[in-house]
Amino acid sequence: MPLPSEILINLYPIFEKKVVHELIRGSLLKNEISDQFSLFFNHLIQAIETGDPSWFDPLLTSWANSLTQTDLAEEKNVINEFINELVQIINQTIIENTVPEDAVLLSSLLLPIYSYLFTKTANIETEQKILFLTKKLNQLQTDLVKLDESKSNFVAVAAHELKTPLTLIDGYTSMLIDVILKQNKNDLLVFANGIINGSKRLRGIIEDMIDVSLLENDLLKLNYQPYWLNRILEFVIIEVSPVSQERNLSINIQDFDGFSDMNYGDPERIIQIFRNLLSNALKFTPDGGKINIGGRKLSGFIEVLISDTGIGINLEDQTTIFDKFNRLGNIALHSSGKTKFKGGGPGLGLPIAKGIAEAHGGSIWVESDGYNELEFPGSTFHILLPIIDKLPERNLMEEQGLNK
Repeated sequence: MPLPSEILINLYPIFEKKVVHELIRGSLLKNEISDQFSLFFNHLIQAIETGDPSWFDPLLTSWANSLTQTDLAEEKNVINEFINELVQIINQTIIENTVPEDAVLLSSLLLPIYSYLFTKTANIETEQKILFLTKKLNQLQTDLVKLDESKSNFVAVAAHELKTPLTLIDGYTSMLIDVILKQNKNDLLVFANGIINGSKRLRGIIEDMIDVSLLENDLLKLNYQPYWLNRILEFVIIEVSPVSQERNLSINIQDFDGFSDMNYGDPERIIQIFRNLLSNALKFTPDGGKINIGGRKLSGFIEVLISDTGIGINLEDQTTIFDKFNRLGNIALHSSGKTKFKGGGPGLGLPIAKGIAEAHGGSIWVESDGYNELEFPGSTFHILLPIIDKLPERNLMEEQGLNK
């Protein structure tokens, strides 16, 4: 009685003919499929004779390493499907060309080998797919970092380049006003003032772009000086009062512990924080609304809360609003005015405020029950600033160096 391996070897010409006939994808692949099946068949004989299906491991690994990016990108497991086709051909050939007793014997021997093949192939191919996707993800992350760097560099270069023509516009506008006044053509002043106002707004955007660039590249330098929080807030409120009065918005300050204490920080940059946050509150609070400023003294920090009765912020947007150039809602529905309800802007105010707070060692976050332009749930911004009771050593050394 022939051995199982001998039966299979005798059937090899039939196996090969069917494999080539049924799996051929083109005349150029005929030899390749024949060679691969020959390798597969030799390993199959070794596995039957030794009872160890791990003979297939080198071949399966070789097949997995030869997968193309197209193969790895597909949802199906290419090698598993190929082996499944080989198994079906082998089983069908055995049934058609052996007596029932031999067919049952061969099937009982081949079944655990097939099980091993499918499991092993699935694991190897999955590992290859994971490796491929990991490399692809890493490449995407690298590309995103490069893209973000390119955008940041462009913003920085564009901002600095725009300052030169803007300075020329301001200079020629100033000369134009002098000519208008000398020639008593006061009716033309409205046009000159329009140029000045547009130039001021453009300069503000350019300065914001430069600040974003400084913050992103960790180049923002803080000029630590004594400051009083109550004076800073009063100054900012006076600064925005024309807008609040025009739109009938009330701004209320509540005194709290630490509100009038002297602290150390960069006063100009801290003013910028509250200017940006109050401007944001004004823009997204409807006419007649309220803005409340309060706070509390914590261990090592002063926390300021700016609450408004505005349209609020969706929960999923409460972190992304601090991303540069981020705008919420339908931009087409926003006003083009800077201070009108839902007024426009490049989306730099909040990331700059957060960056300045973090540069001081503090933080900013927002809380809101959601976005609703009918019920106006409002928002509360939390500004956390460290309590510093003396000039930092670096600034003290710089100050002493200047006084020598």
